Amino acid sequence: MIFEVSLHLALLLIVAAFLAGFVDAIAGGGGLITLPVLLLAGASPLEALATNKLQGTFGSATAAVAYARAGQVRLQDQAGMAAVAGLAGGAGALVAHLVPVDVLRLAMPVVLVAVAVFFAVKPGLTDADRMRRLTPAVFGLTAVPLIAAYDGVFGPGTGSFYMLGFVLLAGYGVLKATAHTKLLNFASNLGSLAVFVASGGVWWVMGFAMAAAQIAGAALGARVAVRVGARLIKPLLVAVSTLMALRLLWQAVG
Repeated sequence: MIFEVSLHLALLLIVAAFLAGFVDAIAGGGGLITLPVLLLAGASPLEALATNKLQGTFGSATAAVAYARAGQVRLQDQAGMAAVAGLAGGAGALVAHLVPVDVLRLAMPVVLVAVAVFFAVKPGLTDADRMRRLTPAVFGLTAVPLIAAYDGVFGPGTGSFYMLGFVLLAGYGVLKATAHTKLLNFASNLGSLAVFVASGGVWWVMGFAMAAAQIAGAALGARVAVRVGARLIKPLLVAVSTLMALRLLWQAVG
């Protein structure tokens, strides 16, 4: 076999990666598409997490570059935050086994529903910037490492949390927040991936095939988001956060 799985499962994983890349580039939550499919394909939990980090890293990098080319973000201005996110993501992955995952699985649906409700009912959430509550330096040393460490430990919803932080604390408009989320998501993915690679659980061939599909989906998603802006990002973020919450609730109860 070329892939670590049969051909029909490989095709299913590639399609899932494309959809995840598209959705993640706009609203986050792509891991909730690919992780269950990887487990369905026969990956162990470690293999699923490691392979998901590999393919997701390519998707977030593609989205970051696409938003930068569209003039929505200057990646060089985020270098410091990205370094913090990478280190915190790696640290989170190192201590993942110490965190009670069952507690996270029960708490996360509540948090994600709160995110969905906020974006659904909060008035004035447009692409225009608003009052900033934290300076970039303080934001980069507080919110960023906390979210990145969560990404290393667990993962689902990381993009939504970065976006919420940029909107509430950094004062960014919805499209600008989405654009700035992607480099940090890439960095925390990369930091945690380095730890997972050392564990030897990555499906390399399947992971790179999914990465190619992620790149295509993320590039398309970023282009669509830039054209439509908050009118698309807000409802999709609400939908993705709600679906993630329901998925995690079902998993916890099950």
